[in-house]
Amino acid sequence: MKKSQFRSSINRLSRRALLGTFFSTALAVALPTPSLSQWHRRNHPRHLHPLPPTGWYERLFPRLRGASFNEEDIARLAIGDGFNLTGMTSEPEVIKDKKSKQPKRDAQGNLLISATEEDKQDEEENFGVPSGYTYFGQFIDHDLTLNPEETFGGKRLTYKIVNLRTPRFDLDSIYGGGPSGQPYLYESDGRHLIVGRGLTHFGKPFNGRDHQRINGRALIGDKRNDENVIISQLHAVFVAFHNRVADDHPNADFIELRRIVTWHYQWVVLTDFLPRIVGIDLMATLLPGLVNTESLGDVRLFLKISQQLSPGRIPLEFGSAAFRFGHSMIRPVYRLNTEMKGSEAEHRINPNLAGRRLIFAASQYGGLNGFREFPKEWGIDWKLFFEIDRSMSLSSVKDGIRRVQPAYKFDTSLANPLAFLPEFSEFSTNGDLARDQDGMPRPRPGLVSNLAHRNLLRGLQHDLPSGQDVSRAMGLDPIPDRELMVGKATVAAMKQNKSITEYGDSFKNTAPLWFYILAEAQHYWRLKTLASTGNEDECNAIPSILGPVGGQIVAESIVSLIFSDPESILHAPRGWRSPYVKKHNFHLPELVGLALS
Repeated sequence: MKKSQFRSSINRLSRRALLGTFFSTALAVALPTPSLSQWHRRNHPRHLHPLPPTGWYERLFPRLRGASFNEEDIARLAIGDGFNLTGMTSEPEVIKDKKSKQPKRDAQGNLLISATEEDKQDEEENFGVPSGYTYFGQFIDHDLTLNPEETFGGKRLTYKIVNLRTPRFDLDSIYGGGPSGQPYLYESDGRHLIVGRGLTHFGKPFNGRDHQRINGRALIGDKRNDENVIISQLHAVFVAFHNRVADDHPNADFIELRRIVTWHYQWVVLTDFLPRIVGIDLMATLLPGLVNTESLGDVRLFLKISQQLSPGRIPLEFGSAAFRFGHSMIRPVYRLNTEMKGSEAEHRINPNLAGRRLIFAASQYGGLNGFREFPKEWGIDWKLFFEIDRSMSLSSVKDGIRRVQPAYKFDTSLANPLAFLPEFSEFSTNGDLARDQDGMPRPRPGLVSNLAHRNLLRGLQHDLPSGQDVSRAMGLDPIPDRELMVGKATVAAMKQNKSITEYGDSFKNTAPLWFYILAEAQHYWRLKTLASTGNEDECNAIPSILGPVGGQIVAESIVSLIFSDPESILHAPRGWRSPYVKKHNFHLPELVGLALS
C-alpha cells in the first residue's frame, strides 16, 4: 500500500470526539489504527533493515586516536586544587556571616546552603530552555543507553562497549518487556500501565501519580528513572500519557498504542527538544521542513558526520561525551509546587531555601534524592518546569515562586550538589546519607561520587579523541586553549575564569571531548554577550545553545537513530500530525497537559 492509499484508508475510518482538552484548542480524536505489523509490512522503507535489539557503540571518528591525560590533571579539572583553582564543580552557595564573611554553620557544624531568591535573577539561568527539558534529556538518555558495568580504574577499555538498551526511541524504559515480558507493569487488560498512589501539591489535589513501589523502590521499566524526584515524576507523566491514549483508542491493542505514544514522543524530540538544545538553524539544515511545522512533510535528511555509522549504532562520542551536556543544565535547587511554602524553621534559619529542595542532599527530605518513596505532598506543578501558561523571560523573574524555572546555561561549571551523587555515597542508619565535615554526603570508599570527575574519567577510559581533534575532523578550526575556560557562563565569571591549561600540562592543545563541548557552548555564548549592547542583567539572560561540534554530534546522532528505525515517526505517512492539537504544534507542554488532564 502506498502512503497516499494509507492516508485515504485512515481518513475513511470512524472518528469520535473525546471529552477533555488541553487549553481551549486541544482536540482528541479516536482513530482505530492498523496494527503495527500491518503498517510495517506495507510501509517498510526498502533501503532500511531491521535494527538489532541491543548492541555496541561505534565511533564517529574511528581514525582519531584517543587523547591521553594525566589523572591528577583530570582530578584537578573536576574538583579544583583547594587553593586558587576552582574546577568544574562549583563552590556551594552558602549563607555567610555579615561581619566575618565566613560561612555560617548549624548546631551540628554543617554548612547552611542558600540559593538566589526566587524573585531575583539567577545569573546562571538559561532563558532559552525551561528546566523540565533537563530531565527530558535524562529520560531520553535512559531510553537509548545502558552500560551497567561502569568502573573507573584508569585503564582504557580494549573491548567493545556494550549497550543494553535498544537503539531506538521506543520508550523501552517505560514499557520494559511489554505485557508478556513484564506483566507486573501492566493492568490485567494488557493495555494500561499500572500507576501508584496519588500525589498532591502539599495537600492540594491534582492528577499526578507515583509509581507502584516495593520497599520504596519503584517498579518501572528502568530503575534509573527513579534516580531523582523530578525524572521519577516525568516518567509517571509518560505512563499517564500512555493510559490517556489507551482510553482514547479503545479498539487499539498494546502494539498500536505503543506506536501512537512513541510517535508523539519522537515528534517532541525532533521539533521541540532538539531545536532548543542545538538551535533552529542546525535543525533546519539537518531536517529541512521539520522545523516550525505542525505536520510531517517530505523527510529529507542531510548528514555531515554520521553517514558511515551502522544502522542503529549509537556513537561513543555521543553517549560518553556529547549527550552529557545536560549535566551542566542542572540547577542546585528546585521548587516543586507553589503550595510548599516552607516550615517556620526553614524561614527562620534559611529563608532563601524555604519551600524549595536541593537536587541532592544528605538529608532525605532536604534533597530530591531518588530510589525511595518521597512525600506525597511533593507532587510537581509542571507549570514551574515548562512554558505552559506563561513565558520565560527576564521580565518574568518578578513572578517569584510562580515563574518558570529555567535550566542553567551550557558551561564548564556543574552545580555543587552534583559532587555528591547519592547512589555512590555512604548511607547512615536513619535513612539519611552519611555526612562529611561540611554536612555534604560522604562518598563510599573506592567509588567516585563527583559527576564531573566521573565524566572525565569515562572519556579517558573509553579512549575518546580530544575536542580539538574532533573539531578538525569536522572541518572546523579548534577553539584556542586560552578561550577554553573553566567556570560559569556569566558576565562576571567570564572575567575571572581560567584556561584549561592552568589545570595541567596534559591539556595543552588537547581538551577532553566532554569538557570541550561545554566550553565551546560557553565560548559562543560569550561572543554573543560581547556583541550585545544590553546591560549585565540582559547579557546574562541571553539564551545558550550547544556550539557547532557539540550540536552537530547531538543532533545527527539522534536524528540518524530515529531515521534508521523503519517504524519511527520519520517513516510515518506524509502529512501525519498529532490528533491532539488543532491550531498549534504538539510539544512537551502539550504532552504533559494531556497526560494530567
